[in-house]
Amino acid sequence: MPNSQVTLQYQVKNLYKRLLFIGREYPLGYSYFRPRLKKAFLKNRDLKNEDDIKKAIETGEYVYKEIETLYYLKKYRALKKSYYD
Repeated sequence: MPNSQVTLQYQVKNLYKRLLFIGREYPLGYSYFRPRLKKAFLKNRDLKNEDDIKKAIETGEYVYKEIETLYYLKKYRALKKSYYD
């Protein structure tokens, strides 16, 4: 297996693990988030072209950043509320 494929596999697995971890704080709950995440990854499992895989990874990274923003915004609001109430 070429080195680039191994690197892409590592990136995909790492992204999946990170999304699962941050999905615990998803506003609708982990039980809502996990099946949808799995479905999204299974939908793209047949990608063979490196460019398509990289594009899917970039989309996943974008989703990760959006969820992370929701998570930190929720924490920020809680902190702000505790200081100003």
